[in-house]
Amino acid sequence: MSSDPLVAFNRIGVLTGGGDCPGLNAVIRAVVRQQLRGYGGSVFGFHDGWRGVVENEGEELDVERLRGTLPRGGTIIGTSRMTPYMVDNGPERVRATMQERELDALVVIGGEGTLACASRIHDEGIAKVVGVPKTIDNDIPGTERTFGFDTAVSIATDAIDRLHTTAESHDRIMVVEVMGRHVGHIATWAGLAGGATVTLIPEEPFDIEQVCDRLKRRHSLGKFASIVVVAEGALPVPGTIDIAPPEIDRYGHQRLGGIGSIVASEIEGRTGYETRVTVLGHVQRGGTPTAFDRVLCSRFGVAAADAIHEGLFGHMVALNSNEITTVPLADIVGELHFVPEDMWRTASVFFA
Repeated sequence: MSSDPLVAFNRIGVLTGGGDCPGLNAVIRAVVRQQLRGYGGSVFGFHDGWRGVVENEGEELDVERLRGTLPRGGTIIGTSRMTPYMVDNGPERVRATMQERELDALVVIGGEGTLACASRIHDEGIAKVVGVPKTIDNDIPGTERTFGFDTAVSIATDAIDRLHTTAESHDRIMVVEVMGRHVGHIATWAGLAGGATVTLIPEEPFDIEQVCDRLKRRHSLGKFASIVVVAEGALPVPGTIDIAPPEIDRYGHQRLGGIGSIVASEIEGRTGYETRVTVLGHVQRGGTPTAFDRVLCSRFGVAAADAIHEGLFGHMVALNSNEITTVPLADIVGELHFVPEDMWRTASVFFA
């Protein structure tokens, strides 16, 4: 350990947990740059999220290791949905790894599940942690934006733009299913940006008859192509469409997907209009992050390293009013950031 009194936290760890997301490498890169060049310390990257901490697997990270990763999607250190509380003696194994690696603190980059685990690890005194909010769904409260969201919206909007031309060529209705397990931020933003006719989100249960009436009205005016954007977690008004309950995976998450096909089938059957479905799926998670996300990730990464040296443990870095702030992890656990009413009202003006 360094004897330099100016370096209070000389050696820190970093992990990426949960689903992959554009911008993860940009955050890691910023953490490494600030910790090494700003504070003269070092960084150890754990492989495959919390699994690497539990099993004490990872690698030393430096500026050279992160060179060229700013525009690269995915995560160079891997990720998983496993948490220490899923394995025998997991929390104590985390404590042992932190001690063996001589780590003073840990930067945890992840979504709601990963950050909830980080909050618990902090509360139980197992490790000093600082969180970074990551999810394309933009569903983490306490921050106006999570990184990866802007990229996902851009990908979805580009797909909608492309589907407009094929829909117009064949007088079709195109249903586009986008990600959004519990919230409809991607669907709302992409639907608005892409000129969708109808957008369906988890926050607002839909009546399929009303959807079909909107489409009939539009087509009666001579508009022979329509785009319907559906968030994967969108649900019909109870009693209007029979939908089988989703399967639950080994991590306790619902296996969503398929609502787009159900909506498309219902529309074609009720209106007689030829209807096709496109499921964007994991395409939204992959590839190069947008310029906005690269900058946001860089700001988050630097702020996470700074938060450690300021002793803001048990906090998450956040973006509010375009300023980087921190919020207690305890305040965001178990909560969701839903589409704001004013945003939905604005978007609804453009949905037929």
